[in-house]
Amino acid sequence: MSKFNRMHLIVLDSVGIGAAPDANNFVNAGVPDGASDTLGHISKTVGLNVPNMAKLGLGNIPREQPLKTVPAESNPTGYATKLEEVSLGKDTMTGHWEIMGLNITEPFDTFWNGFPEEILTQIEEFSGRKVIRESNRPYSGTAVIDDFGPRQMETGELIIYTSADPVLQIAAHEDIIPVEELYRICEFARSITLERPALLGRIIARPYVGEPGNFTRTSNRRDLAISPFAPTVLDKLNEAGIDTYSVGKISDIFNGEGINHDMGHNKSNNHGVDNLIKAMTSEDFKHGFSFTNLVDFDALYGHRRNPQGYRDCLHEFDERLPEIIAAMKEDDLLIITADHGNDPTYAGTDHTREYIPFLAYSPSFKCSGLIPVGHFADISATIADNFGVEKAMIGESFLDKLV
Repeated sequence: MSKFNRMHLIVLDSVGIGAAPDANNFVNAGVPDGASDTLGHISKTVGLNVPNMAKLGLGNIPREQPLKTVPAESNPTGYATKLEEVSLGKDTMTGHWEIMGLNITEPFDTFWNGFPEEILTQIEEFSGRKVIRESNRPYSGTAVIDDFGPRQMETGELIIYTSADPVLQIAAHEDIIPVEELYRICEFARSITLERPALLGRIIARPYVGEPGNFTRTSNRRDLAISPFAPTVLDKLNEAGIDTYSVGKISDIFNGEGINHDMGHNKSNNHGVDNLIKAMTSEDFKHGFSFTNLVDFDALYGHRRNPQGYRDCLHEFDERLPEIIAAMKEDDLLIITADHGNDPTYAGTDHTREYIPFLAYSPSFKCSGLIPVGHFADISATIADNFGVEKAMIGESFLDKLV
């Protein structure tokens, strides 16, 4: 019998809580990540008011300097700690895969100087369309269509760009390049980026509509990922016949592996919370695990180095937290964490190598407080332990500490 009948894991994408011990081995625009601190710097520079996460113990997490505007609770309602990454990477896919028990010893490839000519030429030959070479670099997804959308409407060329993640993205106006054609081109791009020197986590189709000066990305986005290289705890749960719910881009990150209920993509963090609550309150979800990613922190504010927007996004989530807790049953467990950092006050526009916060709450808790600092994969080991399935590659359960 499971200690917790249902477990709900929420990843606040990029909400790191201070530089990891090996952060100086990772750089951001030539600057080592050793001084990065997503939550710390937001709290210090623009203030942070997250009373509901603070109540769970966010301000109690051990740090060299306490979070400036998030006080420690003398009697928190949950358990808290921070977790360190083992894998060699600081991207979304690496973080999530490790959270589910994998150890990524070779990071995916990223292309800060753009994709090699060989890849672009192959895409041109397959599609019969030219690639706009000027877009071939790390780029904001909205800025790239503002800058090159008018040209695409005139020429029918492809807008290919990348980001801090190991992804190749192709943006296309739906009236100029039909969505089904864009999907076919992305499927070809996926087929030529499955091994080094271009091992990419995802190929992303980015359709948009509108006129110059007023372009809008549509919901016809499609992610073409690769499957994890070994079974994750999601696979172990699915094989045991246990319900696994995906909210947001989780299904894309794991290429659908181990997921038997997909709540679909999120239009925003708030929409993602709505979808999570919809799953939690479904009569069908009686026993199992839900896995949610809320990406706005990272995509809208971290990469764009907008600490005020990032702070407001954290406030927005914190205001929704009581609704999530209200949807819990007595024997549910809620875990809130992250997958990497993305300090909006730091150099460059890349992710930052940081610890991630860990907050746990259940209405059934009799105690609360700090648990020892651990590793990302400890989350998956705890989930496996709870549901009585085999753990994945790495991770140590702390289920016995949640009482």
